[in-house]
Amino acid sequence: MPTALITGVTGQDGSYLADFLLEQGYRVIGMVRRTSTINFDRIKHIQDRIEIVQGDLLDQMSLISILQQHRPQEVYNLAAQSFVPTSFEQPVLTGEFTALGVTRILDAIRIVDPTIRFYQASSSEMFGKVHEVPQRETTPFHPRSPYGVAKVYGHWITINYRESYNIYACSGILFNHESPRRGLEFVTHKITNAVARIKLGLESELRLGNLEARRDWGYAPDYVHAMWLMLQQDQPDDYVVATGETHSVREFVEEAFSYVDLDWQEFVIQDPRFYRPAEVDLLVGDPAQAGAKLGWEPSVSFKELVRIMVEADLKDWERRIKQDAVLNA
Repeated sequence: MPTALITGVTGQDGSYLADFLLEQGYRVIGMVRRTSTINFDRIKHIQDRIEIVQGDLLDQMSLISILQQHRPQEVYNLAAQSFVPTSFEQPVLTGEFTALGVTRILDAIRIVDPTIRFYQASSSEMFGKVHEVPQRETTPFHPRSPYGVAKVYGHWITINYRESYNIYACSGILFNHESPRRGLEFVTHKITNAVARIKLGLESELRLGNLEARRDWGYAPDYVHAMWLMLQQDQPDDYVVATGETHSVREFVEEAFSYVDLDWQEFVIQDPRFYRPAEVDLLVGDPAQAGAKLGWEPSVSFKELVRIMVEADLKDWERRIKQDAVLNA
C-alpha cells in the first residue's frame, strides 16, 4: 500500500485528492495546522479512513518529523494562503506560507528521503498580465498579486530542487478549478450560493466586482487526477492543467441565474469594493502537454460545472430550511 502525504487536506483540492487516492488503494496522511477551529467539513465522509497529523509550513521541524514518522512515497503540497484578495492585505503571511513554505517542505524531503516524489500546486495567477494567449508551460510569468508572486517563488524553488538535488518534483500550473467544495469567498461559489439563496427567497441581491475578468474554469475532481498522473511518470516535469476555454464572470453569472430561471440583471450589483488593486483580465490555458504526456483531459464542461454548483447549493439551502422548520415546529 503506497503512502501519500497531503498538506492542505481540508481544502477543496486536498479533500478531492484524498478521495481519489483512497480509491487507488493509498494510505493517506493529511496534514493540518493546529488552530482552535479546524474545519473538517470537506473530509468528514472519509475522516475515519485517513490519518490526520499536525504540522505547519512555517515550522520545518514539524515537516521533518512527519516525513520521518510516516515515510510517504508521495507528497502533495496543496497548503497555502490561496485567496488572492487576502494576499493584498497580508502579503508577508502569504509569502511565508505560499512561497517559503514550499522551500521548507522540499528541504525536509532532501534531508529525510530524497526519493519521495513531490507535487507543488502552482497557479495560473503566476501568468497575471499575460504575455501570450493561451498560456502554456513556457509562457513568461508576470504575477499581479502577492499571491501570484509567492506562487512564482514556489514554482521556481521546486524546479531548483529538482535540478540541484535530483528530487522527483513536479509543478502543476492549474487554472481555476471549482466545485461545491470551493470556499464561499471565491467568486464562483459566491455566485452559485447567492443564486440558490435568491431563488429560495433568502436574499435579494448579489454584489460583485469586475464582471469582465475572464478565466479558464474546470472541475476540481478532474484536476486532482492530473496531480496524481504527474507523479506516476518516468521523469518529473511541469504541466499546465486547464480546459482551453475562457469565460467571463458575467457569463458565469448569466449561466447560474438562467439555470434557476431568473434574470441576473435584476439582482447583481457591481461594487467597487470587490475590484482588485491590479486586475488579471484574461487567463486561458493550453493543456496540450498534459494531454500528450499524461493522457489527461477535462471531463466536465463549463455549463455542467455551473449546474453542478448551483444544484449543490440549492440542495444545501433546502436542507437547512427544512432543518430550521423542524427545530422551530
